Amino acid sequence: MTALIAFAIIVVSLAVQAVFIIRRTRKPDPATPWLLLASGVLLLATTVARSVAISFVAITSVYESLILLAGIACLALGVYRLRAGAEASRPFVFGGTFIAFLFLVLSSSPLAPSAVKPPVPALQSAWLVLHVACTFIGEALFACGFVAAILQLGSRDPARRASYDRLTYTLVAIGYPLFTAGALVFGAIWAEAAWGRWWSWDPKETWALVTWLAYTAYLHLRLIQKRQSPLLPLLVVAGFLLALFTFLGVNFLLPGLHSYA
Repeated sequence: MTALIAFAIIVVSLAVQAVFIIRRTRKPDPATPWLLLASGVLLLATTVARSVAISFVAITSVYESLILLAGIACLALGVYRLRAGAEASRPFVFGGTFIAFLFLVLSSSPLAPSAVKPPVPALQSAWLVLHVACTFIGEALFACGFVAAILQLGSRDPARRASYDRLTYTLVAIGYPLFTAGALVFGAIWAEAAWGRWWSWDPKETWALVTWLAYTAYLHLRLIQKRQSPLLPLLVVAGFLLALFTFLGVNFLLPGLHSYA
């Protein structure tokens, strides 16, 4: 029920934002940050309620992962909107909200069964919780960075493009260490505990590494280049698409050790 209410609030937020964008009024939208924060809290409350029901942290199924992604994205956007105030980019907040909306749409599809049940014994590990939680918090920030990168690519105004470049960099710079810790470090520790080896070139491991390399390349080039280049936001766009494929595509197209996740 809390997830459904959060979904409705996100729809309302999209409608309110669209009105303010169409009107092109300079007056800041007072409702959006609170709507986003409320939806984020409700989605995290869904995770907590499911966790209590199964006596384990409910972040191991596709449905639960999508709820977490949407919740963290909403909270990040709400905090950004409050901190930036009237200077906040309306297209960025709208685009990020729409991404969260799509996550919740996917969570209600046949691809993400929502049955409340405990994970298989192999997943009941504290290392698994750290692995999944850090990975998806990082990917939620990457999703917001994806929106900023798209806007950066589409902007013709140098000042606005520079603003989106800083926003993209900030989101990726915060998400990168979380993703690195979750996908690679904690993932390797959990793999050794569960399967007896740190790395097995499982499809999900391999594509997670490819995703990490894309964001590593972005951060490296962003730090050494003194001028803006279309390659930088393109790497962020590619990184997020790789992250989506690692999360969803690998699950359904490339069976491996993570096929039950």
